[in-house]
Amino acid sequence: MTARLAGKTALITGASRGIGLAIAEAFAREGANLALNARDPVRLAETAAALSAAHGVRVTPHAADVTDRAAMQRMVQDVEALGPVDILVNNAGIHMARPFLEYSFETFREVLETNVYGVVHVTQFVLPGMIARKQGRVINIASTAGKGGTRNQSAYNASKHAVVGLTRCLALEMVAHNVLVNAICPWVVDTDMATGFIGEHAKNLGIDPAQATANFLAMVPIKRFIRPEEVANLAVFLGSDESSYVNGQSWAVDGGYSMI
Repeated sequence: MTARLAGKTALITGASRGIGLAIAEAFAREGANLALNARDPVRLAETAAALSAAHGVRVTPHAADVTDRAAMQRMVQDVEALGPVDILVNNAGIHMARPFLEYSFETFREVLETNVYGVVHVTQFVLPGMIARKQGRVINIASTAGKGGTRNQSAYNASKHAVVGLTRCLALEMVAHNVLVNAICPWVVDTDMATGFIGEHAKNLGIDPAQATANFLAMVPIKRFIRPEEVANLAVFLGSDESSYVNGQSWAVDGGYSMI
């Protein structure tokens, strides 16, 4: 069977752990060459070497912060020097939970700069090449937080609402160039980021993390958190030719959370 992403090159931000790493692994298994971005150069280099050795694809590490626009421009230029970017996965993100009036402006801005402007920077540098080739896929990792309101994480929700809105607008603008833009909106994914997320909520509510975990699991019909590979499986579909009529969608991966 032909690998679903054979011959394609994917640029993935936030790729050294969590959802980004799971997507990188899934893409590599499907034959994609990878350009991986994250802030930690050592961890990123180790990840790139391991994926290349395991799957026999080209994997290049590009350590930089997505909030640094100049660094993102250099990164995309370096990646495109090796070949065109067929799939962009905007995954890098941060989460800081606290009551709205307890956010400092600097903290609120930090969340938006990473989760929103990071997407803007990378996407603006990648899209011209996709437009020129009349081919491309952009996959934005948003959140169920981009589809509704929740307590004590207004900065995160605002950022993910922005990503969902940006996805819809770009889908309309880019479809004439055969560039399809979609978002994935997971609920709580079982990663180290989720551990910190639950701890923040426990602190804000004055309860212990075990109770906070139980509270979250009570919200979802499938009584467990999402496995990272379950998000990655959808990303493979959206990056492949199988999704050639899917555009402007924000796919919930939430175990039924949004139904109740």
